[in-house]
Amino acid sequence: MAAHPKLAALCCLLAVASLPLLAVADCECEASTGEEDDKSRALTLKIVAIFCILVASSVGCAIPSLGRRFPALRPDTDLFFAVKAFAAGVILATAFVHILPDAFEKLGSPCLVDGPWQKFPFTGLIAMLAAIATLVVDTIATGYFQRAQAAKTAAVVVVGDVETSGGHAHGGHGHGHGHGHTHGMSSVVAAAATTSNGDDSTQLIRHRVISQVLELGIIVHSVIIGMSVGASESPSTIRPLVAALTFHQFFEGLGLGGCIVQAKFRLKQVLMMTLFFSFTTPIGIVIGIGISSAYDENSPNALIIEGVLDAAAAGILNYMALVDLLAQDFMNPRVQNNGRLQVIINISLLVGTALMSMLAVWA
Repeated sequence: MAAHPKLAALCCLLAVASLPLLAVADCECEASTGEEDDKSRALTLKIVAIFCILVASSVGCAIPSLGRRFPALRPDTDLFFAVKAFAAGVILATAFVHILPDAFEKLGSPCLVDGPWQKFPFTGLIAMLAAIATLVVDTIATGYFQRAQAAKTAAVVVVGDVETSGGHAHGGHGHGHGHGHTHGMSSVVAAAATTSNGDDSTQLIRHRVISQVLELGIIVHSVIIGMSVGASESPSTIRPLVAALTFHQFFEGLGLGGCIVQAKFRLKQVLMMTLFFSFTTPIGIVIGIGISSAYDENSPNALIIEGVLDAAAAGILNYMALVDLLAQDFMNPRVQNNGRLQVIINISLLVGTALMSMLAVWA
């Protein structure tokens, strides 16, 4: 079930990683230069950023998995709901306050004098289409796996009935009566088991789809953010980004880790998803360092590529934060029936959005 989304994620990462090479082109706008550019100092800060972000991402994504040792972190606790709401607030603010404005700035740049970019708000259109595409993927994947689970359950019930019938096929009238009684009871038990487990299996499928789609959305903007840091030669630009991205990746990892725990993946799958998330931004930084000598962030190609990907990432994260994270938890019967918990997660959400929004002052 997790193979196809991970393959798609890998292809997405490779495709995004190769796009900056297209942005190495002549630019009609002058490249940004300044006296403060210090390549040696900037490189040191980039290396620091790689390790800080890698550690923060890994720790954030791993914390929800500690629920086995620390009961307070289990998915059915109030603290888990509060932390997940905080993380969702961070993701929501990332999309609205950090990524979307950057997309508007890039696609509205005066360097894009040719083409339709100045005549139509493509940023909003792309973000909207990305949100719709995420909805389509979300619903199709959920429906597919639910139908597959239903078919598997039905097959188990049919096999059970056949085995029961075959076990009592021979015998007299008394055996026939026993067979009919046993066959009927097996059907009733199977139906009861299907009904009782139906909600749990449906919820598990939703959590698995949510965690994988969320990781795909995170990958898109994480690579772009990493490349922006890696390609920059200004220490004054990189320095605040190190702290901002470390904070951002930690709590984004916390939200993703919570989804992964609720999805109940096997240990191998959990490790793969955690490592994939943790290494995405550092890989983006390495790519940025590699192309920094030839990369011009003001070239039309660079502006269009980064603007389109930023807008798409904003649309994906907006949908995931609002629909699959916040609505999923806020409409949970446990929350709906607990006024105190409702207040806690609302405050947690607002604190997460506020803190992440404040980082826009420095980053």
